[in-house]
Amino acid sequence: MRVRGRNSRNSLANENATRNWRIYADFAQRLLGIAPKLYAEAPFGVDLANTACALESTTIDLSLSPFPWALFRSTKAAVKMHTLLDLRGNIPRFIHISDGELHDVNILDQVIPQTAAFYVMDRGYIDRARLHRLHQAGSFFVTRAKKNMDAQGRNWHPVDRSDGVRFDQTLGYQPAKDYP
Repeated sequence: MRVRGRNSRNSLANENATRNWRIYADFAQRLLGIAPKLYAEAPFGVDLANTACALESTTIDLSLSPFPWALFRSTKAAVKMHTLLDLRGNIPRFIHISDGELHDVNILDQVIPQTAAFYVMDRGYIDRARLHRLHQAGSFFVTRAKKNMDAQGRNWHPVDRSDGVRFDQTLGYQPAKDYP
């Protein structure tokens, strides 16, 4: 990193300002290619042979004066980081930084579904057409239902309520053009 001896934070910031960020991006991509192989046999906590990923986003608040391009509200700036995390090894498979206004569900258009993988998401990702795309790829999804979700329970599965799970069921939608 060309840093020798004691350096102040200002010196380090100046050094980083002169470096090409692409070097670190390429290095991170190489590490992300190696890491899943290292954690392939790591214990997961549940007996699941398939890949399981969590899809989540977080809004990062910024000060509006140095980041006027990241306008989020009239007096505030923000960006949103969308992450697809492989739960075996906690390795990010996908990270996308967007403006703070991008709705979570739009990120499903950029995720390339893996056959037989489980995708765990919150209800912000519910969109019939996008979830149908996951289904067509042979992957599975787990999500919390919205209150106004018009799905019917098809199969009820036993649960241990002491774990905090209220119920487990396989849902079916009325036939619709978005998710036939």
